[in-house]
Amino acid sequence: MIEATWELIVIIIGIALVFDFTNGFHDSANSISTVVSTKVLSPRSAVAFAAFFNFIAAFGFGVAVANTISKIIQLEIVETAVIPFIILAALTGAISWNLITWFFGLPTSSSHALIGGMTGAGLAAAGIAAIKWSTVGSVALFMIVSPLIGLACGFLFMAFIWNLTKNAEKTSAETGFKRLQLFSAAAYSFSHGTNDAQKTMGIIVPLLFSIGYFGTSVDPNNLPVPLWVILMAHAAIALGTLSGGWRIVRTMGYKITRLRPVHGFAAETAGASTIIGASLLGIPVSTTHIICTSIMGVGTTSGASTVKWGVARTIMWAWILTIPISALIGFAAFAVIRVVIGY
Repeated sequence: MIEATWELIVIIIGIALVFDFTNGFHDSANSISTVVSTKVLSPRSAVAFAAFFNFIAAFGFGVAVANTISKIIQLEIVETAVIPFIILAALTGAISWNLITWFFGLPTSSSHALIGGMTGAGLAAAGIAAIKWSTVGSVALFMIVSPLIGLACGFLFMAFIWNLTKNAEKTSAETGFKRLQLFSAAAYSFSHGTNDAQKTMGIIVPLLFSIGYFGTSVDPNNLPVPLWVILMAHAAIALGTLSGGWRIVRTMGYKITRLRPVHGFAAETAGASTIIGASLLGIPVSTTHIICTSIMGVGTTSGASTVKWGVARTIMWAWILTIPISALIGFAAFAVIRVVIGY
């Protein structure tokens, strides 16, 4: 079998950072669609604004999410020499699904694509025992729960704002919410970086473990995350956000429901609160799912008919398919890699 070398590890880390870049590119809509559609910021200003807060999230809420991701593959069961090739196959599955859904303008989850890719690649490499199913199960549970929390928070927060401002003069209220939306957009971009950049850290750390970077006495279930990994992951996702994903911006900013600054403020605040809570608990949630359902929740306060549920259904089908399809691609990718490396 071909052994993994430092050169190969560097290449796979580079591919992981490309995934992180596509995550920022794909998910830039999460951070900027509301401020662009409500005309609070121009598209160019919005992406720079979001990229900045994606990066400074490196100094936010620790690495609990990275620790969760690094435990999807049972490192003590899988042959150490095979770990880099499992990660390579997982990244192939995740990046492929990111690009497919970007092409069709569907705001799906890069996080779930990565988890699906890792699950499929791990199964191809070492069977059912290679996967920590309790971790995958908790992710699958929050795949359902976190969007519902976002929907409820969006609805309740928007209803609270309407009640609070029902007697306010319309023009001054609109101006006030434009200013407030800068704060909510910053909070959302920060929360996005906090949760999503950690997922790339969580796949780089097992790579380093596979070549003895941490020494022989380290616990594979409690791997540290070096500072340089944290900074590289946040820089990559910030650069991806700078590149923008305009197809998805159009879907989220214009096609789900009509947004005004007050709606954008409510959706971003609800989404940021949900994601930061998940990050503190170490739960890798989909920031895409949460902002989508927060927007839907906000929209329903004006009547269910204001939300374009046909678009929402299309998005939900893409969510449902994300883990299985990226897992299939990851499984197939490792099957090809197995032949190449002679495993």
